[in-house]
Amino acid sequence: MTVSIALLRGVDTGLAGKLKGLGLTDSAKFLEATRTPAGRKEVAEKAGISTDLVLELTNRADLARVKGIAQVYSDLLENAGVDTVAELANRNAENLTAKLAEINAEQKLSKRNPPLSFVEDWIAQAKALGRGIEY
Repeated sequence: MTVSIALLRGVDTGLAGKLKGLGLTDSAKFLEATRTPAGRKEVAEKAGISTDLVLELTNRADLARVKGIAQVYSDLLENAGVDTVAELANRNAENLTAKLAEINAEQKLSKRNPPLSFVEDWIAQAKALGRGIEY
C-alpha cells in the first residue's frame, strides 16, 4: 500500500514540501530512496534534516506497505516496538493484539483496538513482503 508522504507521522507541511520537491511524494517512493544507509544520508542532506529523522520516516514508510495499517494503527505498532515490516513478521499475533490493546487503553490512540484477525493478516502480509530496509 502507498500513502501520501504528508500522511506519515513526523512529516509536517514544510518537510512534506521539501520531500515532494525531491520527487518523494509517497511512502513507496520515499522507501525506495531511503532503503539503504547511503540513500538515507543523501535524502537527509538534500532535505536538510537529520539521518535519525529519515530513518524514523523510513520505518513508517516500510510499515505503510502493509495493507490495513493506517496512521493510527501505525502509531500503536510503533509504540509497541514494531517499527518495521521485518519486526512485524516476527511477532506472535495473540501477544501483539494484547499489547496493542494495552497501549491503546493507556494512550487512547484509536477509537477501537485492532482485532486479532487484523493483526494476523498484518503479520502474514509482513512475512510475504519481506525486509524493506537495509542497515
